[in-house]
Amino acid sequence: MITIKVPCSSANIGPGFDVLGISLSIWLELQVTYDRSVAASTYPLNCKLSYEGEGADHVPLDADHNLITRTALYVLRCHGQRAFPLETRVHVINPIPLGRGLGSSGAAVVAGVLLANITGELGLDKDRLMDYCLMIERHPDNVMAAMMGGFVGSYLRELDPVDMERKEIPLAEVLPEPAGGEDTGLEPPEPPVGIGHYIKFGWAKEVKAIAIIPQFEVSTAVSRSVLPKMYSAKDMIFNLQRLAVLTTALTRSPPDAELIYQAMQDKVHQPYRKTLIPGLPEILASVTPKSHPGLLGICLSGAGPTILALATDNFEGIANEILARFKVENITCDWKLLEPAHEGAQVIHS
Repeated sequence: MITIKVPCSSANIGPGFDVLGISLSIWLELQVTYDRSVAASTYPLNCKLSYEGEGADHVPLDADHNLITRTALYVLRCHGQRAFPLETRVHVINPIPLGRGLGSSGAAVVAGVLLANITGELGLDKDRLMDYCLMIERHPDNVMAAMMGGFVGSYLRELDPVDMERKEIPLAEVLPEPAGGEDTGLEPPEPPVGIGHYIKFGWAKEVKAIAIIPQFEVSTAVSRSVLPKMYSAKDMIFNLQRLAVLTTALTRSPPDAELIYQAMQDKVHQPYRKTLIPGLPEILASVTPKSHPGLLGICLSGAGPTILALATDNFEGIANEILARFKVENITCDWKLLEPAHEGAQVIHS
C-alpha cells in the first residue's frame, strides 16, 4: 500500500493574481496498490478506480476520463508505458470541495503525476514532476503550492506553441471534453525542463486561514471569462505595490493587521468577479481589522466562490459575520479553519 497525500490550495491571495498560492490543510488522499512483477498489457488500462468524498456522485471512474488517472497515463505514456501496471487499484478520498476556489483540479493533477511516478517507477523529483503538471494546468499558482507546500510565488516560462498543441496532453481546465489527452498511439512529447519557477515565502506562525465555502460552484473557465483582456497602468501599479508589501508582511511576527489588510486589496480580478458571487463586494469592504479584531485580510480564494480570511484570533466571530452576509443573499456556506501545509505533497510507503 502506498498513500499519496496532496493539500488543497488557495491562489491569488488578494493582489497576487496568477502569482501567489498557499497550500492548506485539507488533503486529497490516494490509496494505491499495484503489481509490477508481470509485464503490463497496453489494454485494458489495468486500473480499478474507486472514490469517496466531494463529487462522489458525478466524478468519472473510468481511467480514461478521471483527471487523476488521465494525468497519470499522460506521464506514463511520455515514458513509453501505455497503461498502469497489472492489478493497479486506486482509492481516492477527497474532502476538497470541487469548483470552489480551493485548488481541487490542481490537487488532482499533482496526485496524478505522483501516481505515475510511483506506478511507473520513474524516479522523477518534484521539480521535474512540476513540468508535467504545468503542461496540464497552465497556471502555476495552485499546482506549485500543492506540490511544494507553504506560501509560494511562481511564474510559468513562455513556451513555444508547438510544445502545447499535441492532442495527448490533457488540459485540467476543460475536462472532461474537449480535453485532449487522447491515446493516439503516439508517445507524447516530454515537457521542456524548468517550465515553472517558484520561491517559498515565510509565514508568520500566528496566521491561520478561515475558508468560507458557499454551496455553489464557479468554474475556472467561467470565472476567467469575466476578466478584461487589458488593464490600465494605474490598476496594475496598484496591485504590484501591494504584492511587493504583502509577501514580506505575512512573514513578520507579530503580524501588522492594518498593513496586511491594505496590502491584500486588489483591482485585477475581484472587482470583475462580483457578478458571479452575490455579496462579494460588501463582504470584502465591510469585514475589516477594526470591525473584527484578529482579522488580517480578506480575499477571494482562487476563482471563488470561497472567501479566504487570514486571522490570528476571533476565528468563529469572523466566520459567523461572513456567513450572515451570505445568508442575506440566500447562500448557505460551510467554514473551516485551516493552516498552511508547509510540507506539500507527500508519498507514504506502508
